[in-house]
Amino acid sequence: MAEARVIPIDGRPAPRRRPASESAQGSKRPDAVAHEPAVAADWERKVAGALAFVRRRITGDYAVDEFGFDADLNDNVLMALMRPLYDKWFRVETRGLDNIPDTGAALVVANHSGTVPLDSLMTQLALLDHHPARRHLRMLGADLVFQMPFIAPLARKSGATLACAPDAERLLSGGELVGVWPEGFKGIGKPFSERYKLQRFGRGGFVSAALRMGAPIIPCSIVGAEEIYPIIGNAKTLARILGVPYIPITPFFPLLGPLGAIPLPSKWIIEFGEPIDTSELGSAAADDPMLVFNLTDQVRETIQQTLYNLLIQRRSVFF
Repeated sequence: MAEARVIPIDGRPAPRRRPASESAQGSKRPDAVAHEPAVAADWERKVAGALAFVRRRITGDYAVDEFGFDADLNDNVLMALMRPLYDKWFRVETRGLDNIPDTGAALVVANHSGTVPLDSLMTQLALLDHHPARRHLRMLGADLVFQMPFIAPLARKSGATLACAPDAERLLSGGELVGVWPEGFKGIGKPFSERYKLQRFGRGGFVSAALRMGAPIIPCSIVGAEEIYPIIGNAKTLARILGVPYIPITPFFPLLGPLGAIPLPSKWIIEFGEPIDTSELGSAAADDPMLVFNLTDQVRETIQQTLYNLLIQRRSVFF
């Protein structure tokens, strides 16, 4: 017997009832269906990359330079551990990447803060992930970094080396992008009450290195790192016993123990300023104390003024 058709009062035929199987297939939004292959392809790419990395480590098919820099390990492991902090926790916004050259030597000079030097790692990751040329930032670190049992080899593998003129000049002469934080421990260990007030920039050794190599100096200003571990005190006696620059006391550490080591999720902005050309000054300018002092002060003032401007633009500490 044929199925009877029901004609509504308005005279239009009733809509056809779709089979259950057809309804189930049509319940997904077109964009969701299109998204599934992309997600699957992304996972396949990640798995293939991980397997290729393991194969290179087993066969020894990777390079380590004279400073101990292992680009393969740095890009695929060390920086991968930092990406959740960069993308999700600090939500870093990077500006002025066009001021970083695609090739050739340059010296990035940045402010330093945060109790733990995460600002240097975030700057390194910003250039690796977001610069068109995916440049490696070869960081200059304090002697203490390379005296610590576990940290020292990792620092070397990540591309860091001693903050001394010979190493800086060797890197610059090789066309590397070098990063320096001239405030040192004075910057990262300062109390919260002095946040965003730059400390002394040492003797200008980084300026001398740039002058000798004719490399441009790029001021870099970082907002957000000051708030991740607000220092309200310093256990100086314990620091002297342990031979470290400071033992920070924050609102959460050591009161909350290991939980106090979790950084606060402040909103970060990293801005690379316009390069300062040193090539026209000549290498002999590196031996002129007054010129070195003035150029060092120029870089410091540029970073300080940019910090003030960025703080005005930032809506709040955490947004």
